[in-house]
Amino acid sequence: MTRVVYVNGRYLPYAHAGVHVEDRGFQFADAIYEVCEVLDGRLVDETRHMERLERSLTELRIPMPMARRALGRVLRETIRRNRVRTGLVYLQVTRGVAPRDFPFPKGDISPTLVCLARRVDGAARAERAEAGISVRTMPDIRWGRCDIKTVMLLPAVLAKEAATEEGAQEAWLVDCNGFVTEGASSNAWIMDRSGALITRPTGNAILPGVTRRTLLDLLSREKIPLIERPFTVAEALSAREAFITSASGTVMPVVAIDKKSIGNGHPGELTLRLRSFFHQIAELSDE
Repeated sequence: MTRVVYVNGRYLPYAHAGVHVEDRGFQFADAIYEVCEVLDGRLVDETRHMERLERSLTELRIPMPMARRALGRVLRETIRRNRVRTGLVYLQVTRGVAPRDFPFPKGDISPTLVCLARRVDGAARAERAEAGISVRTMPDIRWGRCDIKTVMLLPAVLAKEAATEEGAQEAWLVDCNGFVTEGASSNAWIMDRSGALITRPTGNAILPGVTRRTLLDLLSREKIPLIERPFTVAEALSAREAFITSASGTVMPVVAIDKKSIGNGHPGELTLRLRSFFHQIAELSDE
């Protein structure tokens, strides 16, 4: 349970934290967010998350709310005040508060900055990885700039809810040509029948995942070849292994797609190997 939330320079009790009714993040989803894993009280891949935050803000022409080092102090203090050792820290930056109108507000508008931290049951997450998860495929109805990590997540929410209603834990989104783009809150990977590891290349259609990028470093270290190309649902259904990557789950095995077992219906050997090695190569911050 989150106990303390940072809002625009103040650390507030969870029940009393809030933003203005005309904040553009609330009115227009005119905002960017990041989610970082917390392991042993330390941020995982902080540098890459901050790089992506700055890129997303630049794409929307929202200024950084403060210097990167100061932002790091806010993250750490929020983690400390919430006594999080294993969990996640969430950071959101909106364009700020202004009378509701579609064009960017004129004048000196300060961005809104919100940060919260939450514990995650590490044992439960490990148990999920041992069993693997199920995914459901559905049409990708999102906008054309999925490479920007905005809070405009309604299509992902609808997809995740539809998957949940069918007993799945994630949705894989499929473009108009029948290719998997990514998960509702993750990047998608398969190992085909020949043993080739495949994932979609970055571009406007998918979010450039931080966990994805760190996994590329791990693949390089382990000399595991990767093919970056789109793959179809049919290819995914016939794959030997499948998995997703995200800050909340690192490398998470997929054992069923659209209720069809993948491989032998158990987490794949390569997937589990990559999961076990992931934190050896990820950047761990100071506390």
